[in-house]
Amino acid sequence: LAPSTQPWRPPGEPQAPFSLPAPRWPVECEVIQETTEHIEWVPPKPEPFCPPMGLKQALYTIGEEQGTVVYHSSPVLQGSCFTRARVGGAPGPLSSPAARLEGPQDTTLLFESRFESGNLQKAIKVGSYEYVLMLRPDLYTAKHTQWFYFRVQNTRQEPLYHFTIANMAKPKSLYGQGLQPLLYSQRDAQSRGIGWRRVGTDVQYYRGSAGEPPMFRLSWTVRFPHDNDTCFFAACYPYTYSDLQRYLRALAADPARSRYCTVQELCRSLAGNTVYLLTITSPGGMAGKRVVVTSARVHPGESGSSWAMKGFLDFLLSTHADAQLLRRLFIFKVVPMLNPDGVVVGNSRCSLAGRDPNRAYGMALPGSFPGVWHMRAMVQRVLAEREVVLYCDFHGHSRKNNVFMYGCDAGGDGTGTRLRQRVFPLMLSKNAPDKFSFSSCKYQVQKSKEGTGRVSMWRLGVSHSYTLEVAFSGSTLGGRSSHFSVEDLESLGCLLCDTLLDFCDPAPAKLQQCLVEVDVLLQRQMGREAGSGGSWSDVSPSEFES
Repeated sequence: LAPSTQPWRPPGEPQAPFSLPAPRWPVECEVIQETTEHIEWVPPKPEPFCPPMGLKQALYTIGEEQGTVVYHSSPVLQGSCFTRARVGGAPGPLSSPAARLEGPQDTTLLFESRFESGNLQKAIKVGSYEYVLMLRPDLYTAKHTQWFYFRVQNTRQEPLYHFTIANMAKPKSLYGQGLQPLLYSQRDAQSRGIGWRRVGTDVQYYRGSAGEPPMFRLSWTVRFPHDNDTCFFAACYPYTYSDLQRYLRALAADPARSRYCTVQELCRSLAGNTVYLLTITSPGGMAGKRVVVTSARVHPGESGSSWAMKGFLDFLLSTHADAQLLRRLFIFKVVPMLNPDGVVVGNSRCSLAGRDPNRAYGMALPGSFPGVWHMRAMVQRVLAEREVVLYCDFHGHSRKNNVFMYGCDAGGDGTGTRLRQRVFPLMLSKNAPDKFSFSSCKYQVQKSKEGTGRVSMWRLGVSHSYTLEVAFSGSTLGGRSSHFSVEDLESLGCLLCDTLLDFCDPAPAKLQQCLVEVDVLLQRQMGREAGSGGSWSDVSPSEFES
């Protein structure tokens, strides 16, 4: 699990040929042979939230006795922990988890989820066009059912289908506030160039029948666009480990971009998948350059963070004048996918250790959490030589709209330090007024978050350490009330770069203006009169956020 021993190649030297080993899966997982890829598409106009349906109470228990199991794919886990992995997953012939059609008149949907990032464990047909679905918990756990991504075939265009996912884990969800599932039609992609789109009427999120721990249900109705189509449903725009590898291969093959970007192996995951580290800076002198560290996908079910990371890399590696300036000023250390194993198998939150790796930064366990352990060790090595001006870990959020940040304010610091902690998010809100909510940002360092990347890097000495949270849904700002598109998510990376230039502008005017503005906002928030002055040193973070 040691980092790559290959010598570091300074940007500007030729890149070695970039190999793309196939993803490695736990040997318990069956994997179909077909490759699943989707086109990128931006809808011609924003997709509005659907009207919230209000609260609903489940009046009955959903079980197999109420219908017919038409799909059941559950890895037979040998013991309670991960043991070994191989390319292609389980050896031997595949089972047949889907029901067989009885003839051309049989309208039963054919389900499949045994592909990269897929998640659907069971489908029960409870009516002619009604299905109850069960998600697979994160491997080697019994929890964290949130991410879904599965295929359906044998569709009919005319009927109204009703789907209910019966074992969602979280008591609150943006599905109760207008979020809709995503649908992808292969026929529309091939004939009309249309990709993922928001679908679903009567979208409801509610508590299921009594039981412990309580389960929650997501239900929606939908009409498919074509007869006999192949369609996919997903919780958010999928971005797989193979998608990242294809991106990195194109990058390495580009003689212009590869001049200032080096792709290395930070470490190997438990399954043996590579955790990639990108170093981006202009060729030439490194003296005096400060460092910016970014990462994404420590939580595999938060795929929107990968699209934001892709936008960040696209801009940073572009010919734009601001991108060129950023490369001259800084060295960027980027880990675009911290938890590739979780992404490969379709987990929501955990790695193959069966634990949340974003609570493991404080543990000296490279054998259990190699990605985050080597990430922290890399930042420690950088800090021994240079200043790290910013650390930002990209995430997704399932319960709050818009984009916002978590920072670090433990109290006890001087007024200037505490105000400056809030300046970067304020600047980002000015650059992205229709996406980023400054009022949703939080800075309290809770005990339960000590093991996160944000707090761990702050404890190491990175004074501006943040989590960037991107809603699964979309924005309610700037007159919007609509879902984020892939284009919206990618634009966040560009906006983050803009904000970095503002934040590090040698002319102090922008920084001073924002410090004054933050002070005024806090005075208003705490009920003080504007211009009353006073110190913030004795105010606890919990008082700020109460």
